[in-house]
Amino acid sequence: MEARVSLTIPALSHERSLQLAGEIEESFLLDPLAVTINETDEARALWELVLYFETEGEAEAARELPMLAHGVIAPLPQRDWVRQSLEGLAPVAAGRFFLHGAHDRVRRRVGGLSLEIDAGTAFGTGHHGTTEGCLVALDRLLKHRTPRRILDVGCGTGVLAIAAARATGHAALATDIDPEAVRVTLENARLNGVKPRIRSLVAAGLGHPAIADRAPYDLIFANILARPLVALATGLARVLAPGGYLILSGLTLDQSRWIEATYRARGLVLAARIPRGNWVSLVLTRPKRKKRPGGRTPGRFHVPGPKGAGWELDG
Repeated sequence: MEARVSLTIPALSHERSLQLAGEIEESFLLDPLAVTINETDEARALWELVLYFETEGEAEAARELPMLAHGVIAPLPQRDWVRQSLEGLAPVAAGRFFLHGAHDRVRRRVGGLSLEIDAGTAFGTGHHGTTEGCLVALDRLLKHRTPRRILDVGCGTGVLAIAAARATGHAALATDIDPEAVRVTLENARLNGVKPRIRSLVAAGLGHPAIADRAPYDLIFANILARPLVALATGLARVLAPGGYLILSGLTLDQSRWIEATYRARGLVLAARIPRGNWVSLVLTRPKRKKRPGGRTPGRFHVPGPKGAGWELDG
C-alpha cells in the first residue's frame, strides 16, 4: 500500500523549506520516491513538505527521524500520482529550451527548442531549479561552441542529454543507477525525435566500460547531489577533455564552495555559477593551457555571467 508522510512547516520562509528538502534528499537514511513542497496558507506562510514512499513501513521508518517526527501518514488513492502532479506544472523556459509535459503540448513555442518530458517514475522534469540551471548553462555554452562528445551522469528522465543532442546534432551517453530512469530516458528520447542519438545504460558512477570507451568528453552533465559529486570528482576530471566543460548541479548555495574547492584541487577552473533560488549550478572547465604569471590565459575571452560570475571560453 502506498503512503504519504506530510510535514507542515509554520512561519518559516520558502528558502528554509527548500533547504530542508535538500537535507532530506541528501540523507542516506531516506529513499523517498519523490519530495514535494506545497504552500498551504499564504497569509500565515505555512508550507507542507510531502515525501512519497511505496510502502507504509518505509513511511513509518522515515517518521522516526527527528525532522519528520510530526509527519502524518495517509494512504494515497490508486492512481498515477506522479503524472497527476505534473499536470499542475507550467512549462519552463531556459534560454532556447522550452520544457513542457504532454498536457501543455499546444503551448510549444515557435522559436527555440521545445522538449516534451514525461517524468514517469523518474526524477527530472526541468521544473527543479537544478535542471533549469543546467539548461541555462548549456544554452550559454552553445553560443560559443558545439560539443561533440556528451555525457550525462545520473540522467533521471534524460532531459539534459536530450536537450544537448537536439541542440548539437551529436550523440549523447546518458547513465543512471536506476533502470527505470534508463527506460524513461529512452522513451523521452523517442518522444523528442533523438532516440538514435541517445544511448542510455545502467551504471553506478563511472565504472561502465562504455563511459571509458567514449572518453574524453567535451561536455559532461552531473546533476545529482553534493556527496556523490565529491566521490566522482577524480573520475569526472579524468574523462573531461582539455577545453571541455563540466556542468554540476543538485547543489544548495552553501554547498557550492565545497564542490568548487574539490574540483579545483583536480585541476578544473570555475567558469560560472548559475543560482536558482537556494540551488546553484556550477560550470567548470579544464584549461587547455596554463595561465601566464600576472595575466589571463592567452587566446581566451570573458563572457559575463549572472551576478558577477562569468564564462572563460576559448577565443
